[in-house]
Amino acid sequence: MSVRHHPSRPADRPVDRRVRVQGRPVDTYPALAPEAARGSVRRVTVVGEEVLSRPCLEVTEFKTAELSALIDDMFLTMYVADGAGLAANQVGVALRLFVYDCPDDDGVRHVGHIVNPVLDLPDPGSRRLVDEFEGCLSVPGATMAVARPDRSVVRGWDKDGNPLVIEGMGYFARCLQHETDHLVGHTYLDRLSKRDRKDALRQMEDRRDEVFAQRAVKADTLGT
Repeated sequence: MSVRHHPSRPADRPVDRRVRVQGRPVDTYPALAPEAARGSVRRVTVVGEEVLSRPCLEVTEFKTAELSALIDDMFLTMYVADGAGLAANQVGVALRLFVYDCPDDDGVRHVGHIVNPVLDLPDPGSRRLVDEFEGCLSVPGATMAVARPDRSVVRGWDKDGNPLVIEGMGYFARCLQHETDHLVGHTYLDRLSKRDRKDALRQMEDRRDEVFAQRAVKADTLGT
């Protein structure tokens, strides 16, 4: 998911004390998640590639070096692309996993990863839909308004197999929904009218070279 109101985050920026890591509050946290320092940048897949349009597979093995390395790479790739979230199929790996570093509407920063997530949304009668512009790292350069519930819960596991329950409000709720959509083979384009989808693809065609150039600069800035 593309970031909103998210400045460039140099590694020496002062820590943000309003942070929840894996759903738990922490007193201090660096500007970039520590996983990124261990990671390598991977190519971000683009809408139209088959891996983005089919359901991802459940992760069946936890506590593995391969899973940890994938998460490390996903964090660094997300930062290079200036994103707020990134699903595994966005780096070409068809597994049910995503990472995030996303603010909510109260300015609290949420950082973490979740494996095999299951999304819970409020009952239709009690949910409040919010129309807000949304972007996607796999639809580079495009943003469109998408209606989503303003709160959500995702249940899953961390990389060591420990259970997680992550709750989101506002923009962070949108991020959780956006990334979970990826894992069932959907992008936000699938929630648009035919006309709006064409508009988004036109935006991508016009702007993606600029976006790719910005990512290259960011990769240099982060020393990758």
